[in-house]
Formats: sequence, C-alpha cells, structure tokens
Amino acid sequence: MSTLAESPRARITARVPDNVRAMLEQAAELQGATVNQFVVQAAYEEAQRIIERETVIRLSREAAVKVLSIIDHPPKPNARMKATVKALKGTVRV
Repeated sequence: MSTLAESPRARITARVPDNVRAMLEQAAELQGATVNQFVVQAAYEEAQRIIERETVIRLSREAAVKVLSIIDHPPKPNARMKATVKALKGTVRV
C-alpha cells in the first residue's frame, strides 16, 4: 500500500487571510511540520473522515443480526412487493 509520500504529486494552492495563515503556521510548528505538511495531513484526515461517514453504515449488533437473518431467510413476496417488481420490470439491470 502506498503512502502519501510515495504517490505521484500534484499542486494545490489556497489563498487564506493572514490570521488563518498565522494559525496554520503556529499549529504546524507545534507539530514539527511545515505549513504544507500540516495542511495536507489535516485535509487528508478530514477527507478520510468524511468519506467514511458518508459511505459506511454502522449497525448495532442487534440490527446486524436482524439484517443478516433477513438476508438468510428472506420473507415471501407479498402483493405490494410483486406490484413493485412488475412496475419496475425493465427499468433495473442486474
């Protein structure tokens, strides 16, 4: 698995107010990093957090057991499900 340092590089630039730049410089210095390293790492971690939040579904143990049970033993189609399948026939490719 490649790390950020091993990947091909592209440039991102941003214009920020002086007070924001000063805060970024202070935080980077406290971590022993350059402003660029600090900003890239912080943005990368936030991107990971957002992607996980938007793509991962978390279930309680109880809910997971229920979902797996339904998958293992699906209910028989009722009239409403049959009507929906009929209405959607041809609109969904599998």
